[in-house]
Amino acid sequence: MTSPLLALDNLGFAWPGQAELLDISSFQLARGESLFLKGPSGSGKTTLLGLIGGVQRAGRGSVRLLGEDLGRLSAGARDRFRVDHTGYIFQQFNLLPFLAVRENVCLPCRFSRLRASRAIQRHGGLPQAAAALLEQLGLPTALLERRADSLSIGQQQRVAAARALIGQPELVIADEPTSALDADSREAFLQLLFAECRAAGASLLFVSHDQSLAPLFDRSLALADLNRARPAVEI
Repeated sequence: MTSPLLALDNLGFAWPGQAELLDISSFQLARGESLFLKGPSGSGKTTLLGLIGGVQRAGRGSVRLLGEDLGRLSAGARDRFRVDHTGYIFQQFNLLPFLAVRENVCLPCRFSRLRASRAIQRHGGLPQAAAALLEQLGLPTALLERRADSLSIGQQQRVAAARALIGQPELVIADEPTSALDADSREAFLQLLFAECRAAGASLLFVSHDQSLAPLFDRSLALADLNRARPAVEI
């Protein structure tokens, strides 16, 4: 049987001096799977994503990505592991406004030799990789040298997705990336994102309040059904 890409086991986390925010007995994400995770504000989803990315360390239990127990790694090793194997699409996109579109897309490859090597092997070079991803995501290559802050919201969204996907990370995490788009644009963007994740062989963990998107995914899950803790406030 193929091992899962991501596995949480007996996971617990609490901020200092506070009640436990997360108490998850078991969770798995399969390789190549797309999962819709629903969680309202205060439910612990931002903290959960931080644990999966190795930004925080669990108080108990384990977070295993590609079989690696993130809790056993040093902070620096977790950072390196995250940039090698995980791509992020943030709600506010977090593009560097003073950099060109191409530079924003290639940014993870400046910190990850593995992703740079994969991008070069697949596309022949980093500029070519950026151009190919943006074209497949529906952004004209004529915009490659434009500053990121000169683009529309929809265009910035595609740049953020290309940045997450470059170098074929095994896991793509999307945290409310479609909240600023209308319904038609949301579904169109998701179909492009699904196609690129399939091409890269990446699993997709998509967090959103918008339950209408759930049927588009392989599986949907409410964090409240997964988390045995009942948090009132999330920091």
